[in-house]
Amino acid sequence: MHNLGAEMHHLCRELFPICRSITGNGFRESLSILGKHLPNLMTKEVPTGTKCFDWEVPKEWNITDAYIINPKGEKICDFQQLNLHVMGYSSPVDQVISLEALQQHLYSLPEQPDAVPYITSYYKERWGFCISQIERDKLVPGDYRVFIDSELKNGSLTYGELIIPGESQKEIFISSYLCHPSMANNELSGPIVATFIAKWLAGLKKRKYTYRIVIIPETIGSITYLSRNYKEMKKNIVAGFNLTCIGDERSYSYLPSRLGNTLADKSVLHVLSNLHPDFVTHSYLTRGSDERQYCSPGIDLPVCSIMRTKYGSYPEYHTSLDDLNLVTEKGLFGGYDVVQRTIKCLEHNEILRSTTLCEPQLGKRGLYPTVSTKSSGSEVRDMMNYLAYTDGKLSNLEIADKINTPLWALQETIDKLKSEGILELSEG
Repeated sequence: MHNLGAEMHHLCRELFPICRSITGNGFRESLSILGKHLPNLMTKEVPTGTKCFDWEVPKEWNITDAYIINPKGEKICDFQQLNLHVMGYSSPVDQVISLEALQQHLYSLPEQPDAVPYITSYYKERWGFCISQIERDKLVPGDYRVFIDSELKNGSLTYGELIIPGESQKEIFISSYLCHPSMANNELSGPIVATFIAKWLAGLKKRKYTYRIVIIPETIGSITYLSRNYKEMKKNIVAGFNLTCIGDERSYSYLPSRLGNTLADKSVLHVLSNLHPDFVTHSYLTRGSDERQYCSPGIDLPVCSIMRTKYGSYPEYHTSLDDLNLVTEKGLFGGYDVVQRTIKCLEHNEILRSTTLCEPQLGKRGLYPTVSTKSSGSEVRDMMNYLAYTDGKLSNLEIADKINTPLWALQETIDKLKSEGILELSEG
């Protein structure tokens, strides 16, 4: 746990300083760093102006520098010190204006006076600076030079895609986004956990399912990706997960698919109920990430969101306070563990039936303990309860829920029963 958590946090620190947005070189640089961990990650570019359902790919935005010079000649809101100081997608500007005029382009949070907010304007050209309320209150009348060296041009939207083949063409889908600047939990925890899950999957000798993993810009990225792939995705995906805000230590939470009854929902609920029973279930009505697109009418993919503390539910969200202290090694590993266990449950989720009438004679097969121990009674009870429901109609996940036992605690027993010929795959 410690080594994996430390590796993930190291990657978080490497990515944290980069200024990312929904398009541009910051996204590409970040995706390239993830690609060092995932050699088969494919980078795709979609040109500006491409129609994607009711949307179109916007102009590409890049920025090299930005700052304000106050009347004393001091540099404030320095992009080089904190990239959140610049409104995302700001148009270029270089002019001297009064404090009164400047105030129309400043954004702060009076309720969080020490935080710099994260503000964007993707679809209307404007410029702006973000500043803490404490610093804003120090501004004095006079002339201010405002400078933003940015560019909006016809370019492309970038995303990453990794397909890891399995025995079946049926797919499990994992999605996360990489389009925010220096924020740790809201931005980096999701793609980092997704990256390490992908590394684990790629290293498995055997996979039942094929895995489709995408790293995209939020909203416009999922819409773009769906517009190019949704027919194949609707045909093949049996479960999918949006990973976001999954690196803090405060809680575990889940946001369901639109209908809330998919295999994805059932598998996540099974894991969280057994591993972290105090987890928080959020209403689909509070959705705010890419589940909005994946579960929209007509798309209807079986996708839910796995999180630690949900976006918008922690005070540091979308501010400079969402930093490398909020995301921890333990927090990242906890998120990884939930996702990994969920996938393992899906990989082992078969529909089996008993090959014997009445209970099988376990003793002659060496499956009944000959020495009574503190744990042997519960192990036998779990085995017999499991067998009681192997009628060829219920899946392993459904049976595990019925008998209130984690599927991972049953798996060794299930494997033994299969090897002894007591269980077989149901043809139904």
